[in-house]
Amino acid sequence: MTETTQTVSPPNLHVALSPHLPGRELTTRRMMVDVLIGLSPVVLVSLFVFQWYAALQLALCVGACVATEFLLTRARGRKASIGDFSAVVTGIILALSLPGTSPIYGTILAGVVAIALGKWVFGGLGQNIFNPAMVGRAFIMMTFTFNYAAPGYVDAASTVDAITQATPLTAYKMDGVVTSPLWLLLGNTNGSLGETSAIACLLGGLYLVWRRTAAWQIPAGVLLSGIVFGYLGSFGETNALVASLLNGGDAGAILSTQWTLVHQVLGGALLFGAFFIATDPVSSPLTPKGRWIFGIGVGAMAMIIRQFSAYPEGVMFAVLLMNGVVPLINRWTIPRPLGGPVPVRK
Repeated sequence: MTETTQTVSPPNLHVALSPHLPGRELTTRRMMVDVLIGLSPVVLVSLFVFQWYAALQLALCVGACVATEFLLTRARGRKASIGDFSAVVTGIILALSLPGTSPIYGTILAGVVAIALGKWVFGGLGQNIFNPAMVGRAFIMMTFTFNYAAPGYVDAASTVDAITQATPLTAYKMDGVVTSPLWLLLGNTNGSLGETSAIACLLGGLYLVWRRTAAWQIPAGVLLSGIVFGYLGSFGETNALVASLLNGGDAGAILSTQWTLVHQVLGGALLFGAFFIATDPVSSPLTPKGRWIFGIGVGAMAMIIRQFSAYPEGVMFAVLLMNGVVPLINRWTIPRPLGGPVPVRK
């Protein structure tokens, strides 16, 4: 009798580092709901400031993203995954990154591109390398010219004459016009829907950090490097502000006439990007050390683009560029296994 020997290939297992602590409560749907709650202050402020312009952009972006998600999942023979709200979150973040007067066809195209090219071309949820909302925004930004003219509520007594024609960053970069920090805090400025109110971004962002839906290292790194590079870019003005505060001078006059570190941090999309864009769990690093590197890189590159390029805002480009090196960051920052490294046989 002949004995037949059958070679069985060992299974290809990918096991994460210990300890293995299962958590059934941490689901995609729960994380997306948390993000929606965190975005609610920003959405409410955008609706108040930009009124029906904001409502239209939100409806178009969410509708385009959800419809594209449904069609592509069905085309691949999968069950529609719109119930996890990931497409809704992408649509809202995309809408908040666009100006209120973005053309309708451009907004719809941005939603389609965000899901199709930013997400499904890589295989769907959890497989994308780049932030889908930023892919959609970058596509239409390179395709269409945005017009920021006069949507929504604008204070008639504003001393910033250019506020109805340009964002605070553009107004300063092109004409040297300085926007009041109070308006940057409250949101009474022009710009993309989600970048106008610093307070709304902070409230929603801190909620995400508290819920541990967003890794705190990323916004901390973005803000830390943003403050450092923002200070270097407004060295003289910020020092004059500090000296005025210490000596009891008129700090308000400096804030209303000079572009300081306060304007660098509160203006533009730095806070919105730090809490809601850079913290995307799929396109950001997995390790704590990697998250620090990623956040610091995003903040530094955003400020460098602001100060040394013709483009007044750099958060979108900074996030996309750092998304591209996330696989390397993960490889460079592999944590030490529990109990030490596996001994090597000699």
